[in-house]
Amino acid sequence: MQDAILLKFVFYFLAAVIAVFSVMAVTTRRILRAATYLLFVLFATAGLYFFLNYSFLGAVQLMVYAGGVIILYIFSILLTSTDKESKSPMFSLRRWLALIASIGGICLVSFLLLTNVWPTVYEPSTAEVPMKLIGKTLMGTEKGQFLLPFEVMSVLLLACMVGGILIARKRG
Repeated sequence: MQDAILLKFVFYFLAAVIAVFSVMAVTTRRILRAATYLLFVLFATAGLYFFLNYSFLGAVQLMVYAGGVIILYIFSILLTSTDKESKSPMFSLRRWLALIASIGGICLVSFLLLTNVWPTVYEPSTAEVPMKLIGKTLMGTEKGQFLLPFEVMSVLLLACMVGGILIARKRG
C-alpha cells in the first residue's frame, strides 16, 4: 500500500515540476531564464523515464536534450540576443490571442482527461528492451527505423548553429 502511495507521489511530483516549469518557460520575458526553465522540464521528463524503468530513454533525455540541446540554445541565445529584444512590450492583440490559445488548450486537455479511463495504480515494468534491438531500431534504414530522421536533425542543428554565428557576426 505504501509503495503505491509513494509511486503516485513521485509521479505527481514530476508531473507538477514539468507543468510549473513549462508555464514559467513560456511566460517569462527573459529568454535565458526560459532556457533554464526548459532545462528543468527536460530533467523532470528524464525522471519520468527513469520512474517507468526506461533507463535508456532517460539517459538519452539527459545527454541529448538536457545536455546538448540546452547548451545549443544557450550559446545561440547569448550569441544573438540583445537587451533591446528582451524588453519589447507585448501588444494587446498578442495577449488576447495567447489567452484564447491557452483557454483552447485547457479545454482540450480537460476533455481528454475527463473522457478517458485511467488506471488507478500503475505498476512499472521490470523488463527492459535489449540494447541490440534499440540500436537496430535507431540506426536502421527500413520502415519504422530512425536513421534518416536522426541525420536530418543533425543537419538542422548544424544549420541553426551556423545561422546563429552568422547573425552574431553581422551585428558585431
